[in-house]
Amino acid sequence: MQLDPNQKIAGVLVPLFSIRGSFDLGIGDTNALAEAILWAQENGFHALQLLPINESGASNSPYSIISAMALEPSTITTHPSWIPELQPENYNAIVASYDLTALRNGPVNYPLVRKLKRELLTAAWKNFRTGSPAIADRARDYEHFQEEHSSWLSDYTLYRALLEHHGENSDLSSWDPALHQASTARQWFKKLSEKDQKNFEERCDFFAYVQWIASRQWQKIFSLADQHNVALIGDVPAGVSLGSADVFSYPELFDVTTFGGAPPEKVFHADPFTMQWGQNWGIPLYRWEKMKQDHFSWWHRRLRHLRSLFHFLRIDHALGLFRIYSFPWKPEHDAQFINLSAEEVKKITGGRLPCFIDHDDDTPEHRAYNQQRGEMLLQLFLEEVGKNHLIAEDLGETPSYIPESLTKFQIPGFKIPFWTRDQQGRMLSPQAYPRISLATYATHDHEPLRKQWETWQQEAQQKGPSSGAWKILKEMLTFIGCDQEDPMASYLEKIHKPLLKGLYTTNSWIAIVMITDLFGSVQQFNIPGSPSEQNWCERIALPISEWSNNYQEILAASFEGLKECERVVSDKMTLTEKQISLQS
Repeated sequence: MQLDPNQKIAGVLVPLFSIRGSFDLGIGDTNALAEAILWAQENGFHALQLLPINESGASNSPYSIISAMALEPSTITTHPSWIPELQPENYNAIVASYDLTALRNGPVNYPLVRKLKRELLTAAWKNFRTGSPAIADRARDYEHFQEEHSSWLSDYTLYRALLEHHGENSDLSSWDPALHQASTARQWFKKLSEKDQKNFEERCDFFAYVQWIASRQWQKIFSLADQHNVALIGDVPAGVSLGSADVFSYPELFDVTTFGGAPPEKVFHADPFTMQWGQNWGIPLYRWEKMKQDHFSWWHRRLRHLRSLFHFLRIDHALGLFRIYSFPWKPEHDAQFINLSAEEVKKITGGRLPCFIDHDDDTPEHRAYNQQRGEMLLQLFLEEVGKNHLIAEDLGETPSYIPESLTKFQIPGFKIPFWTRDQQGRMLSPQAYPRISLATYATHDHEPLRKQWETWQQEAQQKGPSSGAWKILKEMLTFIGCDQEDPMASYLEKIHKPLLKGLYTTNSWIAIVMITDLFGSVQQFNIPGSPSEQNWCERIALPISEWSNNYQEILAASFEGLKECERVVSDKMTLTEKQISLQS
Protein backbone atom coordinates (compact mmCIF):
# COMPACT_ATOMS: atom_id res chain seq x y z
CA MET A 1 0.00 0.00 0.00
CA GLN A 2 1.42 3.39 -1.07
CA LEU A 3 1.27 6.07 1.66
CA ASP A 4 1.63 9.54 0.20
CA PRO A 5 0.98 12.73 2.25
CA ASN A 6 -0.57 14.23 -0.91
CA GLN A 7 -3.35 11.66 -0.65
CA LYS A 8 -5.77 12.33 2.22
CA ILE A 9 -6.39 9.39 4.56
CA ALA A 10 -9.53 9.24 6.68
CA GLY A 11 -10.06 6.40 9.11
CA VAL A 12 -11.61 5.12 12.32
CA LEU A 13 -10.13 4.33 15.73
CA VAL A 14 -11.50 0.89 16.62
CA PRO A 15 -10.42 -0.72 19.92
CA LEU A 16 -10.31 -4.36 18.89
CA PHE A 17 -11.85 -5.72 22.09
CA SER A 18 -14.95 -3.56 21.47
CA ILE A 19 -16.14 -4.99 18.15
CA ARG A 20 -18.33 -8.01 17.48
CA GLY A 21 -17.66 -10.35 14.57
CA SER A 22 -19.22 -13.53 13.22
CA PHE A 23 -17.31 -15.86 15.58
CA ASP A 24 -17.69 -13.64 18.64
CA LEU A 25 -16.68 -15.28 21.92
CA GLY A 26 -17.00 -12.24 24.13
CA ILE A 27 -14.22 -10.08 22.68
CA GLY A 28 -13.15 -8.66 19.32
CA ASP A 29 -10.71 -10.86 17.40
CA THR A 30 -8.84 -11.09 14.11
CA ASN A 31 -11.93 -12.30 12.28
CA ALA A 32 -13.89 -9.29 13.53
CA LEU A 33 -11.04 -7.06 12.36
CA ALA A 34 -11.19 -8.68 8.92
CA GLU A 35 -14.88 -7.81 8.77
CA ALA A 36 -14.11 -4.25 9.92
CA ILE A 37 -11.54 -3.86 7.12
CA LEU A 38 -14.13 -4.79 4.49
CA TRP A 39 -16.69 -2.48 6.13
CA ALA A 40 -14.17 0.39 6.17
CA GLN A 41 -13.33 -0.03 2.51
CA GLU A 42 -17.03 -0.10 1.56
CA ASN A 43 -17.67 3.15 3.45
CA GLY A 44 -14.78 5.19 2.10
CA PHE A 45 -12.37 4.83 5.00
CA HIS A 46 -8.73 4.09 4.24
CA ALA A 47 -7.37 3.51 7.74
CA LEU A 48 -8.19 1.62 10.91
CA GLN A 49 -6.34 2.64 14.06
CA LEU A 50 -5.97 0.04 16.82
CA LEU A 51 -4.81 0.12 20.41
CA PRO A 52 -1.73 -2.00 21.27
CA ILE A 53 -2.07 -5.69 20.40
CA ASN A 54 0.80 -6.93 22.58
CA GLU A 55 0.00 -9.45 25.30
CA SER A 56 -1.40 -7.57 28.30
CA GLY A 57 -1.34 -8.37 32.00
CA ALA A 58 -3.92 -8.78 34.72
CA SER A 59 -5.09 -5.15 34.48
CA ASN A 60 -6.37 -5.88 30.94
CA SER A 61 -5.00 -2.53 29.80
CA PRO A 62 -3.55 -2.70 26.28
CA TYR A 63 -0.94 -0.22 27.54
CA SER A 64 0.20 -2.51 30.36
CA ILE A 65 1.98 -5.19 28.36
CA ILE A 66 3.91 -8.23 29.55
CA SER A 67 5.86 -8.54 26.30
CA ALA A 68 7.03 -6.10 23.66
CA MET A 69 6.96 -8.94 21.12
CA ALA A 70 4.23 -11.44 22.06
CA LEU A 71 0.71 -10.81 20.74
CA GLU A 72 -2.41 -10.86 22.90
CA PRO A 73 -3.90 -14.39 22.79
CA SER A 74 -7.47 -13.20 23.35
CA THR A 75 -7.39 -11.49 19.92
CA ILE A 76 -6.89 -14.88 18.23
CA THR A 77 -9.89 -16.16 16.33
CA THR A 78 -10.41 -19.57 17.92
CA HIS A 79 -12.68 -21.06 15.28
CA PRO A 80 -11.96 -24.14 13.11
CA SER A 81 -12.10 -22.01 9.96
CA TRP A 82 -9.08 -20.06 11.23
CA ILE A 83 -7.14 -22.87 12.99
CA PRO A 84 -7.10 -26.04 10.84
CA GLU A 85 -6.11 -28.38 13.69
CA LEU A 86 -9.02 -27.22 15.86
CA GLN A 87 -11.60 -29.85 14.96
CA PRO A 88 -15.29 -28.81 14.82
CA GLU A 89 -16.18 -31.48 17.38
CA ASN A 90 -13.56 -30.06 19.78
CA TYR A 91 -14.86 -26.56 19.22
CA ASN A 92 -18.52 -27.45 19.69
CA ALA A 93 -17.89 -29.48 22.84
CA ILE A 94 -15.87 -26.74 24.51
CA VAL A 95 -18.09 -23.76 23.69
CA ALA A 96 -21.19 -25.78 24.72
CA SER A 97 -19.95 -25.70 28.30
CA TYR A 98 -20.10 -21.87 28.36
CA ASP A 99 -23.06 -19.51 28.39
CA LEU A 100 -22.22 -17.79 25.11
CA THR A 101 -25.26 -15.52 25.23
CA ALA A 102 -24.09 -14.05 28.54
CA LEU A 103 -20.49 -13.91 27.34
CA ARG A 104 -21.41 -12.06 24.15
CA ASN A 105 -23.67 -9.51 25.83
CA GLY A 106 -22.37 -6.64 27.91
CA PRO A 107 -18.73 -5.74 28.57
CA VAL A 108 -15.73 -8.04 28.07
CA ASN A 109 -15.45 -10.65 30.82
CA TYR A 110 -11.69 -11.10 30.56
CA PRO A 111 -11.24 -14.03 32.98
CA LEU A 112 -13.94 -16.07 31.27
CA VAL A 113 -12.90 -15.11 27.73
CA ARG A 114 -9.30 -16.06 28.41
CA LYS A 115 -10.33 -19.36 30.01
CA LEU A 116 -12.48 -20.29 27.02
CA LYS A 117 -9.86 -19.35 24.46
CA ARG A 118 -7.14 -21.16 26.41
CA GLU A 119 -9.23 -24.36 26.27
CA LEU A 120 -9.78 -24.01 22.53
CA LEU A 121 -6.12 -23.29 21.83
CA THR A 122 -5.09 -26.21 24.03
CA ALA A 123 -7.37 -28.55 22.06
CA ALA A 124 -5.86 -27.29 18.79
CA TRP A 125 -2.31 -27.63 20.14
CA LYS A 126 -2.90 -31.23 21.28
CA ASN A 127 -4.19 -32.13 17.82
CA PHE A 128 -1.20 -30.40 16.28
CA ARG A 129 1.23 -32.40 18.42
CA THR A 130 -0.07 -35.71 17.07
CA GLY A 131 2.10 -35.07 14.01
CA SER A 132 -0.55 -36.06 11.49
CA PRO A 133 0.70 -36.09 7.86
CA ALA A 134 -2.23 -33.76 7.05
CA ILE A 135 -0.55 -30.91 8.91
CA ALA A 136 3.01 -31.52 7.71
CA ASP A 137 3.14 -28.17 5.91
CA ARG A 138 1.93 -26.36 9.01
CA ALA A 139 4.49 -28.17 11.13
CA ARG A 140 7.24 -26.92 8.84
CA ASP A 141 5.83 -23.41 9.06
CA TYR A 142 5.79 -23.65 12.87
CA GLU A 143 9.47 -24.61 12.82
CA HIS A 144 10.20 -21.69 10.52
CA PHE A 145 8.36 -19.34 12.90
CA GLN A 146 10.46 -20.56 15.82
CA GLU A 147 13.67 -19.97 13.88
CA GLU A 148 12.52 -16.57 12.65
CA HIS A 149 11.68 -15.39 16.20
CA SER A 150 14.43 -17.22 18.09
CA SER A 151 15.89 -13.95 19.43
CA TRP A 152 12.98 -13.54 21.86
CA LEU A 153 10.70 -16.57 21.71
CA SER A 154 12.68 -18.97 23.90
CA ASP A 155 12.98 -16.55 26.83
CA TYR A 156 9.36 -15.48 26.42
CA THR A 157 7.98 -19.02 26.52
CA LEU A 158 10.04 -19.83 29.61
CA TYR A 159 8.73 -16.64 31.25
CA ARG A 160 5.18 -17.49 30.18
CA ALA A 161 5.39 -21.02 31.59
CA LEU A 162 6.73 -19.63 34.87
CA LEU A 163 3.98 -17.01 34.95
CA GLU A 164 1.42 -19.78 34.60
CA HIS A 165 3.24 -21.77 37.29
CA HIS A 166 2.81 -18.75 39.63
CA GLY A 167 -0.92 -18.45 38.99
CA GLU A 168 -0.48 -15.54 36.50
CA ASN A 169 1.08 -13.40 39.25
CA SER A 170 3.52 -11.18 37.34
CA ASP A 171 5.14 -9.68 40.45
CA LEU A 172 8.59 -11.13 39.83
CA SER A 173 9.73 -10.08 43.30
CA SER A 174 7.34 -12.64 44.78
CA TRP A 175 8.97 -15.48 42.79
CA ASP A 176 11.98 -17.48 43.90
CA PRO A 177 15.01 -15.15 43.42
CA ALA A 178 16.48 -17.70 41.03
CA LEU A 179 13.55 -17.03 38.68
CA HIS A 180 13.79 -13.25 38.52
CA GLN A 181 15.66 -13.33 35.23
CA ALA A 182 16.07 -15.70 32.32
CA SER A 183 19.77 -16.53 32.81
CA THR A 184 19.33 -17.83 36.37
CA ALA A 185 15.93 -19.37 35.60
CA ARG A 186 17.58 -21.65 33.03
CA GLN A 187 20.01 -22.87 35.67
CA TRP A 188 17.04 -23.55 37.97
CA PHE A 189 15.32 -25.46 35.16
CA LYS A 190 18.31 -27.79 34.70
CA LYS A 191 18.02 -28.89 38.33
CA LEU A 192 14.41 -30.05 37.95
CA SER A 193 13.50 -33.71 37.69
CA GLU A 194 13.19 -35.19 34.23
CA LYS A 195 9.40 -35.28 34.60
CA ASP A 196 9.17 -31.63 35.67
CA GLN A 197 11.49 -30.57 32.87
CA LYS A 198 9.28 -32.34 30.36
CA ASN A 199 6.16 -30.65 31.76
CA PHE A 200 7.79 -27.23 31.51
CA GLU A 201 9.00 -27.93 27.99
CA GLU A 202 5.48 -28.85 26.95
CA ARG A 203 4.11 -25.64 28.42
CA CYS A 204 6.80 -23.66 26.61
CA ASP A 205 5.83 -25.38 23.38
CA PHE A 206 2.17 -24.51 23.96
CA PHE A 207 2.93 -20.81 24.43
CA ALA A 208 5.14 -20.83 21.32
CA TYR A 209 2.28 -22.47 19.38
CA VAL A 210 -0.12 -19.75 20.56
CA GLN A 211 2.25 -17.03 19.34
CA TRP A 212 2.64 -18.80 16.00
CA ILE A 213 -1.14 -18.87 15.55
CA ALA A 214 -1.42 -15.22 16.56
CA SER A 215 1.41 -14.15 14.25
CA ARG A 216 0.03 -15.93 11.23
CA GLN A 217 -3.48 -14.58 11.79
CA TRP A 218 -2.19 -11.01 12.08
CA GLN A 219 -0.11 -11.44 8.93
CA LYS A 220 -3.29 -12.57 7.18
CA ILE A 221 -5.04 -9.43 8.44
CA PHE A 222 -2.21 -7.21 7.18
CA SER A 223 -2.44 -8.76 3.72
CA LEU A 224 -6.23 -8.34 3.65
CA ALA A 225 -5.96 -4.67 4.62
CA ASP A 226 -3.27 -4.15 1.99
CA GLN A 227 -5.46 -5.68 -0.70
CA HIS A 228 -8.38 -3.41 0.19
CA ASN A 229 -6.31 -0.22 0.49
CA VAL A 230 -6.99 0.15 4.22
CA ALA A 231 -3.96 1.21 6.26
CA LEU A 232 -3.63 -0.41 9.67
CA ILE A 233 -2.31 1.93 12.36
CA GLY A 234 -0.64 0.02 15.19
CA ASP A 235 0.34 1.36 18.59
CA VAL A 236 3.76 1.17 20.25
CA PRO A 237 3.15 1.41 24.03
CA ALA A 238 5.42 3.80 25.94
CA GLY A 239 6.86 1.00 28.07
CA VAL A 240 6.53 -2.57 29.30
CA SER A 241 5.26 -3.79 32.65
CA LEU A 242 7.63 -4.22 35.57
CA GLY A 243 6.82 -7.93 35.62
CA SER A 244 7.23 -8.46 31.87
CA ALA A 245 9.08 -10.98 29.77
CA ASP A 246 11.38 -8.16 28.68
CA VAL A 247 12.49 -7.26 32.21
CA PHE A 248 12.86 -11.01 32.83
CA SER A 249 15.02 -11.44 29.71
CA TYR A 250 16.97 -8.15 29.67
CA PRO A 251 17.07 -6.79 33.24
CA GLU A 252 20.09 -4.64 32.41
CA LEU A 253 18.01 -2.57 29.96
CA PHE A 254 15.48 -1.34 32.53
CA ASP A 255 15.55 0.85 35.63
CA VAL A 256 13.20 -1.00 37.97
CA THR A 257 13.40 1.62 40.73
CA THR A 258 11.86 4.55 38.83
CA PHE A 259 8.54 4.50 37.01
CA GLY A 260 7.28 6.44 34.02
CA GLY A 261 4.12 8.50 33.88
CA ALA A 262 2.82 11.98 33.11
CA PRO A 263 2.81 15.21 35.13
CA PRO A 264 -0.34 16.80 36.57
CA GLU A 265 -2.28 18.41 33.74
CA LYS A 266 -5.58 20.10 33.04
CA VAL A 267 -7.52 17.42 31.18
CA PHE A 268 -7.94 14.35 33.40
CA HIS A 269 -9.23 15.11 36.88
CA ALA A 270 -10.39 11.61 37.69
CA ASP A 271 -8.79 11.27 41.13
CA PRO A 272 -6.93 13.33 43.76
CA PHE A 273 -3.56 11.65 43.12
CA THR A 274 -3.58 12.45 39.40
CA MET A 275 -4.54 16.05 40.11
CA GLN A 276 -1.75 16.46 42.69
CA TRP A 277 1.11 14.34 41.32
CA GLY A 278 0.17 13.18 37.82
CA GLN A 279 -0.30 9.72 36.28
CA ASN A 280 1.94 6.92 37.58
CA TRP A 281 1.91 4.20 34.93
CA GLY A 282 4.31 1.93 36.80
CA ILE A 283 6.46 1.21 33.73
CA PRO A 284 10.20 0.83 34.44
CA LEU A 285 12.33 3.39 32.64
CA TYR A 286 14.60 2.49 29.77
CA ARG A 287 18.34 2.59 30.36
CA TRP A 288 19.14 4.32 27.09
CA GLU A 289 22.90 4.23 27.54
CA LYS A 290 22.80 0.45 28.03
CA MET A 291 20.56 0.07 24.98
CA LYS A 292 22.94 2.17 22.96
CA GLN A 293 25.81 -0.25 23.63
CA ASP A 294 24.34 -2.89 21.30
CA HIS A 295 22.91 -0.32 18.88
CA PHE A 296 19.37 -0.53 20.32
CA SER A 297 18.86 -4.10 19.11
CA TRP A 298 15.86 -4.55 21.46
CA TRP A 299 14.12 -1.62 19.79
CA HIS A 300 15.03 -2.78 16.31
CA ARG A 301 13.48 -6.20 16.94
CA ARG A 302 10.36 -4.67 18.45
CA LEU A 303 9.78 -2.15 15.68
CA ARG A 304 10.57 -4.61 12.90
CA HIS A 305 8.05 -7.08 14.31
CA LEU A 306 5.27 -4.51 14.62
CA ARG A 307 6.04 -2.97 11.24
CA SER A 308 5.44 -6.38 9.64
CA LEU A 309 1.84 -6.22 10.93
CA PHE A 310 0.96 -2.55 10.42
CA HIS A 311 1.28 0.14 7.76
CA PHE A 312 1.72 2.90 10.33
CA LEU A 313 3.15 2.77 13.84
CA ARG A 314 1.88 5.30 16.39
CA ILE A 315 4.44 6.13 19.08
CA ASP A 316 2.50 6.27 22.33
CA HIS A 317 3.57 9.21 24.52
CA ALA A 318 6.24 10.36 22.08
CA LEU A 319 7.10 13.09 24.59
CA GLY A 320 8.76 10.38 26.68
CA LEU A 321 11.44 9.88 24.05
CA PHE A 322 12.70 13.38 24.86
CA ARG A 323 12.17 13.38 28.64
CA ILE A 324 9.71 11.43 30.75
CA TYR A 325 7.97 12.30 34.00
CA SER A 326 8.93 9.72 36.61
CA PHE A 327 7.98 8.51 40.06
CA PRO A 328 10.25 7.06 42.77
CA TRP A 329 7.49 4.69 43.92
CA LYS A 330 5.24 2.02 42.41
CA PRO A 331 1.59 2.82 41.58
CA GLU A 332 0.34 0.61 44.41
CA HIS A 333 1.80 3.15 46.84
CA ASP A 334 0.17 6.19 45.22
CA ALA A 335 -2.53 6.59 47.86
CA GLN A 336 -0.06 7.21 50.66
CA PHE A 337 1.23 10.37 48.95
CA ILE A 338 -2.12 12.12 48.48
CA ASN A 339 -2.24 15.50 50.25
CA LEU A 340 1.39 15.26 51.39
CA SER A 341 3.70 18.21 50.86
CA ALA A 342 6.93 17.90 48.88
CA GLU A 343 8.93 17.92 52.10
CA GLU A 344 6.79 15.17 53.61
CA VAL A 345 7.25 13.08 50.48
CA LYS A 346 11.03 13.52 50.57
CA LYS A 347 11.14 12.10 54.09
CA ILE A 348 9.52 8.91 52.80
CA THR A 349 11.45 8.58 49.53
CA GLY A 350 14.91 9.56 50.69
CA GLY A 351 14.74 12.98 49.12
CA ARG A 352 13.31 11.96 45.72
CA LEU A 353 10.27 13.64 44.13
CA PRO A 354 8.42 12.98 40.89
CA CYS A 355 10.36 14.77 38.16
CA PHE A 356 11.41 14.68 34.52
CA ILE A 357 14.22 12.31 33.56
CA ASP A 358 16.85 12.78 32.30
CA HIS A 359 16.23 16.50 32.79
CA ASP A 360 13.50 19.05 33.18
CA ASP A 361 13.51 21.84 30.60
CA ASP A 362 14.85 24.27 33.21
CA THR A 363 17.98 25.41 31.36
CA PRO A 364 18.95 25.89 27.70
CA GLU A 365 21.49 23.07 28.10
CA HIS A 366 18.85 20.68 29.43
CA ARG A 367 16.43 21.58 26.66
CA ALA A 368 19.13 20.98 24.07
CA TYR A 369 20.01 17.63 25.67
CA ASN A 370 16.38 16.49 25.72
CA GLN A 371 15.81 17.52 22.12
CA GLN A 372 18.99 15.80 20.94
CA ARG A 373 18.09 12.56 22.74
CA GLY A 374 14.54 12.57 21.34
CA GLU A 375 15.73 13.23 17.81
CA MET A 376 18.28 10.43 18.05
CA LEU A 377 15.48 8.00 18.97
CA LEU A 378 13.12 9.31 16.29
CA GLN A 379 15.89 8.72 13.76
CA LEU A 380 16.22 5.17 15.06
CA PHE A 381 12.47 4.62 14.62
CA LEU A 382 12.53 6.01 11.10
CA GLU A 383 15.44 3.77 10.11
CA GLU A 384 13.41 0.71 11.06
CA VAL A 385 9.89 1.81 10.14
CA GLY A 386 10.53 4.00 7.11
CA LYS A 387 9.41 7.44 5.97
CA ASN A 388 5.64 8.09 5.98
CA HIS A 389 5.01 5.11 8.28
CA LEU A 390 5.40 6.77 11.68
CA ILE A 391 2.94 8.83 13.78
CA ALA A 392 3.81 10.53 17.08
CA GLU A 393 1.23 10.88 19.84
CA ASP A 394 2.46 14.22 21.16
CA LEU A 395 -0.44 15.23 23.41
CA GLY A 396 0.05 16.74 26.86
CA GLU A 397 2.35 19.48 28.09
CA THR A 398 4.51 19.71 24.97
CA PRO A 399 7.78 21.69 24.89
CA SER A 400 8.15 23.83 21.76
CA TYR A 401 11.12 21.80 20.51
CA ILE A 402 9.04 18.62 20.07
CA PRO A 403 6.83 20.00 17.26
CA GLU A 404 10.04 21.39 15.75
CA SER A 405 11.63 17.93 15.80
CA LEU A 406 8.53 16.25 14.35
CA THR A 407 8.46 18.81 11.55
CA LYS A 408 12.17 18.23 10.93
CA PHE A 409 11.60 14.49 10.46
CA GLN A 410 8.21 14.92 8.73
CA ILE A 411 6.42 12.82 11.37
CA PRO A 412 2.71 13.57 11.89
CA GLY A 413 1.78 14.77 15.36
CA PHE A 414 -1.75 14.99 16.77
CA LYS A 415 -4.12 17.92 16.25
CA ILE A 416 -7.23 17.99 18.43
CA PRO A 417 -9.34 20.98 17.28
CA PHE A 418 -10.36 22.26 20.70
CA TRP A 419 -6.71 22.30 21.82
CA THR A 420 -5.13 23.46 18.57
CA ARG A 421 -4.96 27.23 18.90
CA ASP A 422 -2.96 30.18 17.64
CA GLN A 423 -0.84 32.54 19.75
CA GLN A 424 -3.92 34.59 20.60
CA GLY A 425 -5.69 31.52 21.98
CA ARG A 426 -8.12 31.18 19.08
CA MET A 427 -8.99 27.81 17.57
CA LEU A 428 -6.98 27.25 14.45
CA SER A 429 -9.02 26.99 11.27
CA PRO A 430 -9.11 23.53 9.62
CA GLN A 431 -7.20 24.79 6.59
CA ALA A 432 -4.35 26.08 8.79
CA TYR A 433 -3.41 22.64 10.11
CA PRO A 434 0.02 21.46 8.94
CA ARG A 435 -0.25 18.87 6.19
CA ILE A 436 1.96 16.41 8.05
CA SER A 437 -0.37 15.90 11.01
CA LEU A 438 -3.18 13.69 12.28
CA ALA A 439 -6.48 15.37 13.13
CA THR A 440 -8.91 13.78 15.59
CA TYR A 441 -11.51 14.93 18.08
CA ALA A 442 -10.59 12.47 20.81
CA THR A 443 -8.43 9.53 21.86
CA HIS A 444 -9.39 6.44 23.84
CA ASP A 445 -8.77 8.45 27.06
CA HIS A 446 -11.26 11.21 26.28
CA GLU A 447 -14.99 11.51 26.75
CA PRO A 448 -16.89 10.84 23.51
CA LEU A 449 -17.60 13.99 21.52
CA ARG A 450 -21.36 13.75 22.01
CA LYS A 451 -20.93 13.58 25.78
CA GLN A 452 -18.57 16.58 25.76
CA TRP A 453 -20.91 18.57 23.55
CA GLU A 454 -24.02 17.88 25.62
CA THR A 455 -22.09 18.75 28.82
CA TRP A 456 -21.13 22.10 27.27
CA GLN A 457 -24.75 22.65 26.31
CA GLN A 458 -25.95 21.98 29.86
CA GLU A 459 -23.43 24.45 31.28
CA ALA A 460 -24.27 27.05 28.63
CA GLN A 461 -27.97 26.66 29.37
CA GLN A 462 -27.36 27.19 33.08
CA LYS A 463 -24.89 30.10 32.80
CA GLY A 464 -25.98 31.78 29.58
CA PRO A 465 -24.17 33.31 26.57
CA SER A 466 -21.41 34.82 28.71
CA SER A 467 -20.23 31.40 29.90
CA GLY A 468 -17.09 29.62 28.80
CA ALA A 469 -19.17 26.69 27.56
CA TRP A 470 -21.14 28.95 25.23
CA LYS A 471 -17.88 30.28 23.82
CA ILE A 472 -16.61 26.74 23.22
CA LEU A 473 -19.80 25.79 21.39
CA LYS A 474 -19.59 28.89 19.17
CA GLU A 475 -15.90 28.21 18.45
CA MET A 476 -16.61 24.64 17.43
CA LEU A 477 -19.53 25.70 15.22
CA THR A 478 -17.23 28.19 13.49
CA PHE A 479 -14.61 25.44 13.07
CA ILE A 480 -17.08 23.22 11.18
CA GLY A 481 -18.54 26.09 9.15
CA CYS A 482 -21.88 26.24 10.98
CA ASP A 483 -21.59 29.76 12.41
CA GLN A 484 -25.32 30.41 12.14
CA GLU A 485 -26.39 27.22 13.89
CA ASP A 486 -28.00 27.49 17.33
CA PRO A 487 -25.43 26.26 19.94
CA MET A 488 -28.30 24.58 21.78
CA ALA A 489 -29.42 22.59 18.73
CA SER A 490 -29.83 18.81 19.04
CA TYR A 491 -26.46 17.11 18.74
CA LEU A 492 -27.65 14.08 16.79
CA GLU A 493 -29.99 16.05 14.49
CA LYS A 494 -27.92 19.15 13.74
CA ILE A 495 -24.34 18.87 14.98
CA HIS A 496 -23.08 15.31 14.63
CA LYS A 497 -22.70 15.06 10.86
CA PRO A 498 -21.19 18.54 10.36
CA LEU A 499 -18.62 17.71 13.06
CA LEU A 500 -17.55 14.61 11.13
CA LYS A 501 -17.32 16.55 7.90
CA GLY A 502 -15.38 19.33 9.65
CA LEU A 503 -12.70 16.86 10.73
CA TYR A 504 -12.28 15.53 7.20
CA THR A 505 -11.85 19.05 5.78
CA THR A 506 -8.78 19.81 7.89
CA ASN A 507 -5.56 20.16 5.94
CA SER A 508 -4.12 17.25 7.93
CA TRP A 509 -2.87 14.30 5.92
CA ILE A 510 -4.66 11.86 8.26
CA ALA A 511 -8.07 12.31 9.92
CA ILE A 512 -9.20 9.72 12.46
CA VAL A 513 -12.60 9.57 14.12
CA MET A 514 -13.19 7.32 17.12
CA ILE A 515 -15.81 4.64 16.41
CA THR A 516 -18.05 5.95 19.21
CA ASP A 517 -17.83 9.50 17.78
CA LEU A 518 -18.67 8.19 14.32
CA PHE A 519 -21.80 6.47 15.64
CA GLY A 520 -22.69 9.28 18.06
CA SER A 521 -22.64 7.13 21.20
CA VAL A 522 -21.55 8.08 24.73
CA GLN A 523 -19.48 4.97 25.50
CA GLN A 524 -15.97 5.58 26.88
CA PHE A 525 -13.23 2.97 26.69
CA ASN A 526 -10.92 4.29 29.39
CA ILE A 527 -11.29 6.78 32.24
CA PRO A 528 -7.77 7.65 33.45
CA GLY A 529 -7.40 7.30 37.20
CA SER A 530 -10.47 5.09 37.60
CA PRO A 531 -10.36 1.42 38.73
CA SER A 532 -8.90 -0.77 35.99
CA GLU A 533 -11.80 -3.25 36.00
CA GLN A 534 -14.09 -0.48 34.73
CA ASN A 535 -11.88 0.19 31.71
CA TRP A 536 -11.03 -1.52 28.42
CA CYS A 537 -14.19 -3.61 28.39
CA GLU A 538 -16.94 -1.51 26.70
CA ARG A 539 -18.24 -3.07 23.51
CA ILE A 540 -20.06 -1.62 20.51
CA ALA A 541 -23.67 -2.76 20.85
CA LEU A 542 -24.18 -4.00 17.30
CA PRO A 543 -22.10 -6.55 15.37
CA ILE A 544 -20.16 -5.25 12.38
CA SER A 545 -22.59 -6.95 10.00
CA GLU A 546 -25.31 -4.54 11.20
CA TRP A 547 -23.30 -1.30 11.20
CA SER A 548 -24.09 -0.26 7.63
CA ASN A 549 -27.86 -0.74 7.95
CA ASN A 550 -28.29 0.74 11.43
CA TYR A 551 -26.01 3.74 10.86
CA GLN A 552 -26.94 4.19 7.20
CA GLU A 553 -27.71 7.94 7.38
CA ILE A 554 -24.55 8.76 9.35
CA LEU A 555 -22.34 6.68 7.08
CA ALA A 556 -23.90 8.17 3.94
CA ALA A 557 -23.21 11.69 5.21
CA SER A 558 -19.71 10.65 6.25
CA PHE A 559 -19.04 9.08 2.84
CA GLU A 560 -20.26 12.26 1.10
CA GLY A 561 -17.97 14.36 3.30
CA LEU A 562 -15.01 12.11 2.52
CA LYS A 563 -15.62 12.30 -1.22
CA GLU A 564 -16.00 16.08 -1.10
CA CYS A 565 -12.74 16.31 0.83
CA GLU A 566 -10.99 14.09 -1.73
CA ARG A 567 -12.25 16.34 -4.54
CA VAL A 568 -10.92 19.43 -2.78
CA VAL A 569 -7.53 17.80 -2.27
CA SER A 570 -7.51 16.66 -5.90
CA ASP A 571 -8.33 20.18 -7.08
CA LYS A 572 -5.52 21.58 -4.94
CA MET A 573 -3.10 19.08 -6.44
CA THR A 574 -4.23 19.93 -9.99
CA LEU A 575 -3.73 23.63 -9.31
CA THR A 576 -0.26 22.97 -7.90
CA GLU A 577 0.65 20.92 -10.96
CA LYS A 578 -0.55 23.75 -13.23
CA GLN A 579 1.56 26.25 -11.31
CA ILE A 580 4.64 24.05 -11.64
CA SER A 581 3.97 23.66 -15.36
CA LEU A 582 3.68 27.44 -15.83
CA GLN A 583 6.86 28.06 -13.86
CA SER A 584 8.81 25.61 -15.96
